[in-house]
Amino acid sequence: MVHLIDRRVQGKNKSAPNRERFLRRYKGQIKDAVARAVKGRSITDIESGERISIPVKDVSEPTFGHAHGGVWEGVQPGNEQYQRGDQVARPKGGSGGSGKGQGGNSEDPSEDDFVFQLSREEFMNYFFEDLELPNMVKTQLTSTTDFKSQRAGYKTSGTASSLHVLRSLRGAMGRRIAVGGKSARRLKDAEAEMTVLLEVGVDSKDPHFVALKQEIHHLRTRLLAIPFLDPFDLRYSNRVKVPKPASQCVMFCLLDVSGSMDEQKKDTAKRFFILLYLFLTRAYEKIEVVFIRHHTTALEVDEDAFFHSRESGGTIVSSALNLLSQIVRERYAASDWNVYVAQASDGDNWDNDSATCKQLLINSIMPLVQYYAYVEITDGQPQNLWLEYEKVAEQSAHFAMQKIETPADIYPVFRELFKKQPK
Repeated sequence: MVHLIDRRVQGKNKSAPNRERFLRRYKGQIKDAVARAVKGRSITDIESGERISIPVKDVSEPTFGHAHGGVWEGVQPGNEQYQRGDQVARPKGGSGGSGKGQGGNSEDPSEDDFVFQLSREEFMNYFFEDLELPNMVKTQLTSTTDFKSQRAGYKTSGTASSLHVLRSLRGAMGRRIAVGGKSARRLKDAEAEMTVLLEVGVDSKDPHFVALKQEIHHLRTRLLAIPFLDPFDLRYSNRVKVPKPASQCVMFCLLDVSGSMDEQKKDTAKRFFILLYLFLTRAYEKIEVVFIRHHTTALEVDEDAFFHSRESGGTIVSSALNLLSQIVRERYAASDWNVYVAQASDGDNWDNDSATCKQLLINSIMPLVQYYAYVEITDGQPQNLWLEYEKVAEQSAHFAMQKIETPADIYPVFRELFKKQPK
């Protein structure tokens, strides 16, 4: 018996191509499983992986075989009970018996579904696969905080680890050809002439023969004096640090914390904000988040105060929009930053303030932002703010609005806001 022992080092991601091929093959089943998993998850564990189950009938390999079509006649050995044309009665005790994998006792072997673990990255890829960030034409590459090493030719000094062997040998060969090329050619001609003289039997004391012999010796000595590799030939790889471009964006979170926004609505808004943040992290390397909470007045706060502060009051939405416009103009120039805004409110606002909000959005904010998503968390009828925002949506293609009635609507609304636009 022959035993094969694989002593190769188990490198990372050794089976990655096979796994990618498997995921591509069962993409439909995996997407369905991801959709079912998302419905049963909370936003806090949206980034974890998932155990995916694929029915065994879907993973069976196709095989070739003879079809059992047409009219067949056969005589089975030992048939003493039935004759041609007899009707075979249905077996008793059920409608057709028990099939493979069904309930009831059966002697036929069955197989469990194929189950495997989907990694976090794979899960997120399937979850966001058919979504996109609209209006990304203005993506800027301005961040200069990161650097990357880049090749920049060769230099004559450096460390041994940066020695470029091929380039050094190529230079040495060029130097030897340049210095000794004329002597090598003359040596070749002299040796050929010496061969002719020896063939004709010239006297070894002939002056021309002696001179030719001395010249050949001199040329050989001169060629041997040329070093094979001179320190002048050494070349070292030159690498320089260049700024690494990084896409960046800023995400504004606007939350209505007035008295009508109860904890359940705030929790729904939080889930929407986190989902948007996760989505942006897939498109941008650097993201800054600005939290603005408002009732009758607006404040820029940190994340903890944004979600947990108990300060409340009436509702003037324009206060948050004014603060948003001010911050964007002062700190996030539209030429350098991609600005995304997510606003959550229950739609309750002072009537005379909603028209002001519309004007602020159309005249001041929408020209500065990449995308503005407004979600109204309420199960009631549209109010004045919703009606005014509809006019903004009619004029600005990068303004989107949706209504969330229950937490179960978060994912469908999110997908509706960021679904791929027709090209």
